[in-house]
Amino acid sequence: MTPLTLGCRYSVRVSPQMANRIVDSARSILNKFIPDIYIYTDHMKGINSGKSPGFGLSLVAETTNGTFLSAELTSNPQGQGAAVLPEDLGRNCAKLLLEEIYRGGCVDSTNQSLALLFMTLGQQDVSKVLLGPLSPYTIEFLRHLKSFFQIMFKIETKPCGEERKGGDKVLMTCVGIGFSNLSKTLK
Repeated sequence: MTPLTLGCRYSVRVSPQMANRIVDSARSILNKFIPDIYIYTDHMKGINSGKSPGFGLSLVAETTNGTFLSAELTSNPQGQGAAVLPEDLGRNCAKLLLEEIYRGGCVDSTNQSLALLFMTLGQQDVSKVLLGPLSPYTIEFLRHLKSFFQIMFKIETKPCGEERKGGDKVLMTCVGIGFSNLSKTLK
């Protein structure tokens, strides 16, 4: 990972002090690994902030090969579920980012299905992507791709070697269906 971790802490209709509590707790985890951490704060109040109070944190890390991995957490809406402390939210979000870094791959686990959809709808040519371990959502999404588009992916596991760090990787390969926009006008 390059020495760059970015984040944005946001809060709406809560005390601005929540920002410092979230940032400090996230930094307490991330500073053990990398010193260059930039977490910006954004606080909304008044009539423009809406009617729902809450706060959250979005973190992004850039790898040495230019891949961006992200993690995001938000507080529970008022009256729904247990209240979340800002310190817990900051620590948990930092741990989620570290888990995404460990998993590796070219796409974080939240967006694996989106990359596979683009490969499916792409040109009638071979497409490949290296992912971390597949999330349960991605596995179910592959089943949907098979039923809707009759497309199957070649799945190769790449065990973690000396040059690769983190968890095992999965190389996904398919031939796209060559989807084109039928509404597009030709000139």
